[in-house]
Amino acid sequence: MVNKVDVKSQNAKPNLEKADLASVLSDLDTSNDGLASKEAHTRLEKYGRNELADKKISNFERLFKYLWGPIPWMIEIAAILSALIGHWSDFCIILVLLIYNAVSGFWQERKAADALAALKAGMAPKAVVKRDGKFAQIDASEIVPGDIVRIKLGDVVPADVRFTDGEYASIDQAALTGESLPVAKKVGDVGYSGSIAKKGEMTAVVIATGNDTFFGRTASLVADAGTGASHSQKAVSHIGDFLIILSLILAFILVGAELYRDIVVEHSWQWAAAADILRTVLALLIASIPVAMPTVMTVTNALGAMNLSKKKAIVSRLEAIEELAGVDVLCSDKTGTLTKNQLSLGDPVLFAAKDAKELVLAGSLASLFDGDDPIDAAVVAGLKNHDELASFTQTKFVPFDPISKRTEALITDGQGHEISYTKGAPQVILDLSDIDENSKSKAQKAVDDLASKGMRALGVARSEDKGKTWQFLGILSLYDPPRDDSKETIQRAMAHGLQVKMVTGDDVAIGNEIAGQLGMGSHLQAASELFKDGMDLSHLPEPVTACVEKADGFARVFPEHKYAIVKALQDRGHVVAMTGDGVNDAPALKQADCGVAVSGATDAARAAAALILTAPGLSTIIDAIEQARQIFERIVNYIVYRVAMTLDIMFVVVLATVLFGFSPLTPIMIIMLALLDDVPIMTIAYDNTNLPKAPVRWNMRRILFGASLMGVLSVVQTFGLLLVGMEWIDDQGLQAWIPLTQAQLQTVLFLQLAAGGHLLLLVIRSRGAFYTRPWPARPLLIAVIGTQILAVLLCGFGIFVEQIPWMIILMVWAYMLVWIFILDQVKLAMYRRLQRPHHHSQPRRT
Repeated sequence: MVNKVDVKSQNAKPNLEKADLASVLSDLDTSNDGLASKEAHTRLEKYGRNELADKKISNFERLFKYLWGPIPWMIEIAAILSALIGHWSDFCIILVLLIYNAVSGFWQERKAADALAALKAGMAPKAVVKRDGKFAQIDASEIVPGDIVRIKLGDVVPADVRFTDGEYASIDQAALTGESLPVAKKVGDVGYSGSIAKKGEMTAVVIATGNDTFFGRTASLVADAGTGASHSQKAVSHIGDFLIILSLILAFILVGAELYRDIVVEHSWQWAAAADILRTVLALLIASIPVAMPTVMTVTNALGAMNLSKKKAIVSRLEAIEELAGVDVLCSDKTGTLTKNQLSLGDPVLFAAKDAKELVLAGSLASLFDGDDPIDAAVVAGLKNHDELASFTQTKFVPFDPISKRTEALITDGQGHEISYTKGAPQVILDLSDIDENSKSKAQKAVDDLASKGMRALGVARSEDKGKTWQFLGILSLYDPPRDDSKETIQRAMAHGLQVKMVTGDDVAIGNEIAGQLGMGSHLQAASELFKDGMDLSHLPEPVTACVEKADGFARVFPEHKYAIVKALQDRGHVVAMTGDGVNDAPALKQADCGVAVSGATDAARAAAALILTAPGLSTIIDAIEQARQIFERIVNYIVYRVAMTLDIMFVVVLATVLFGFSPLTPIMIIMLALLDDVPIMTIAYDNTNLPKAPVRWNMRRILFGASLMGVLSVVQTFGLLLVGMEWIDDQGLQAWIPLTQAQLQTVLFLQLAAGGHLLLLVIRSRGAFYTRPWPARPLLIAVIGTQILAVLLCGFGIFVEQIPWMIILMVWAYMLVWIFILDQVKLAMYRRLQRPHHHSQPRRT
């Protein structure tokens, strides 16, 4: 009975793939007559439908994840405090920003489900199955282990099967296993779900369905791959942790100082004072929260993605832009990506043929002229003059089959003579021909030489006596040539600090040859030698990961291997991009830091990839990397600026409150500063930046060091102005010249922070002096100038703030212009100390 073998267990499936057919039929309790409908229904309930299972995550759960984390916690606490003390305008603004950040993240995550959906679309929707002794078409999802199915030309194999009857079938499983040519199947061979029948017709018994198929395990890998947080998400989390800890420390100091002043010094504690303390803490929290940081990063990436689309590269996951900027290893599929996926003839080896023209013509006459067989098409395409075929009539053609391993054609020439031509495996053609031992040894050596170069060999022979004797004409060599732009693209990649590794399902010899031609190195490893059966591919031992890191590429690779290769490289500290186009690439595409689906990729590969190329070849990816590195530069510039400004505001608020009992900024001022600082700065996405010549990635230690240094100097700048203002208020002479109140001093500090923040950005964005190239892009410059004009008008006319005299505004600006040169000199000294920009080096991954 069926329960003798649980085909859903991982140990059973290899047995069913390798056992003899009689044992397979016995273990599955079936026969060549198929299953009864009632039995099929029972098995359907037991094993489930022949479709890929998907983990369902509710939209609420997905959305909730974006409301839970360091920065969301800070925003939510600030919103709650605003509500508790009745500051509803502050509450509404903070809440809108929180919801916007959550919705934008939630929208991006929903796209992740596309990978499984596309894989499901690859399942055959209908199948011809033998039930109750008769073949009938049913939904492929209703197929069960033990079913007998018929597979013919053009059919998608609906499940994993063992072929039980029929002469042969040619199956294209390139999208599953990476093999560049269709595979000839005979009785007893295995067929994989999702592969396509290109020739012939056979019947087969189903040995696995749904997630237990080769196709299904690929989908499971896609579901499990790439589940960790991206580097940019980790970076934001680090920044959030840093600011949370700092704000809690400062809040503790602030509350302690206020309580000490009210209870110990003034002996005037009242519960009403608690509300004042709470308002002060709220102002501090609002100051400490980079509320718009997630939004600015998302918008900056989105605008960058628009620029990438002009380079024929479409971003499906925005975080991938930062990941692409840090890529230092590029794993590239060979067939159709580095090569044309078009077989071509190489140099022939002549025996009885008098020249190459005669040998190629003979091979063409042994081919199906108008068929879709890639070998036949390649041989016929080798003719320099196709009109030569017009004088010949093909009266009979026997296609290639796995038993004879050759094709044969009966040809009538222009004089009416019948001649037979054959081509196929060299050893078969040699055994068929009348040839001496010396010539046979020479031919075998030629075949071995071609194999060492990764080229396929075809023997060609001719018979003029209706197949009684055959004359060995020579050997045709076939190869899948590299794309015209592949070598140049590989050189460009290496010039950008990228190590390129070939990952292919083809044989080692073929991979070595192509890799050598492209300058990628010729030390390819057979994946089966690295990844043994039973090995946990998600937790590989150190010797294996070391071999993966050293290898130039990998051959004979299955989907599990591709996933493991990417994972091993990541474990070695690399940021990995993987290019591919087939279903077999999907797990690695999703696990990779940046999966790249090349032009013409399958839906499954596109859905799993973060970057989709719409132009052929790999050259587009280099353009995308250049764009990504510039985008990364802009984002890091923004983060350094934003953290520095946050430190400035937080420390000034605490120091002024603790030392002078004076709140330097009102809550509405702090919110306006957030808007004035962040919203226009979204134009940083258009800024001009230097193009880094090496991979760039997050190094939080250096980023926070640079931001903290700039932040401390900004605190000195702002607090210095506060001290001048306090002295001005107490000086009768200065008051007689230009009167200044504490409320007006708040406006002065507001103007300094609004204007000084953008001047600080102009300093930070450049690695050289702020007045040298690359100069700010026009959109950024217009936004900065527009914001400064708005801030001046708000202060000059007293809109939302206490009005201050125009002379004071002029003096504040003069003070800031002096400070911009001081900040710039400190920045240059810092970069000289670090020798290189803090995020241009090869830092450890964070």
